[in-house]
Amino acid sequence: MSKIRVCNTAEIPSNGMKEYDIEGGLKVLIANAGDRYYAYQGICPHQDVNLGEGYYDGAVLTCHQHLWQWDIATGKEIGLAEAPLEKYEVQVEDGEIFVVQSSALKVAQLFMDISDATLQQLDQLARREKYESGSTLYNIGDPTDDLYILESGRVEFLIGRDGTSPAGFVLRKGEVFGWAALLENQPRRIAKSTCLEDSVLLRLNGEEALKVLESDPASGYFVMRKLSTLITRHLASPGEK
Repeated sequence: MSKIRVCNTAEIPSNGMKEYDIEGGLKVLIANAGDRYYAYQGICPHQDVNLGEGYYDGAVLTCHQHLWQWDIATGKEIGLAEAPLEKYEVQVEDGEIFVVQSSALKVAQLFMDISDATLQQLDQLARREKYESGSTLYNIGDPTDDLYILESGRVEFLIGRDGTSPAGFVLRKGEVFGWAALLENQPRRIAKSTCLEDSVLLRLNGEEALKVLESDPASGYFVMRKLSTLITRHLASPGEK
């Protein structure tokens, strides 16, 4: 976890909000509600709209594009919204607001239902790496040694065996990719992944991660069940990330 200074409390209007760009390319929304401050992802989970341009009445945050809404105290979705907001721990010290950014593993859907002990072991194995915009993370034919969790930034994939008939999609924070490292008999990549902007990723060795999951069969079952769902959802044609 990392503690990052964002602003002074005086910068946030009473029952108002303000958006900030902080280190690692992360956009954070700071909101005031009475004597409390809250911090959330600054981008709508629907279509990459800046939430700082939305509406806030001191209790409910509304995206101005498609009217998705969230409870400011919890980040839980209201009404039309179909996904919660990622919430950051806030610390106020001497009139300054800090956010504590937790590991992207904790918001990764693939690992969401595993035990705290197993999650902690995986977090200890993870290597946090920074990549510049335009960096290639792996290419077709590269070994499938590691899997990745996106902490900040955006990553694009072009999928197609031998580079033919490519299909593309973009992933965002908390999404896991390179998961062929968790599968048997998949020694080579059949996709290319590229950072569309400066990005921070957690990198896990697949073999080491599998050993941790094998030591906790219940957690391993949850991960593999969700992995099969990810493969089905993202890949309509043969292949994997």
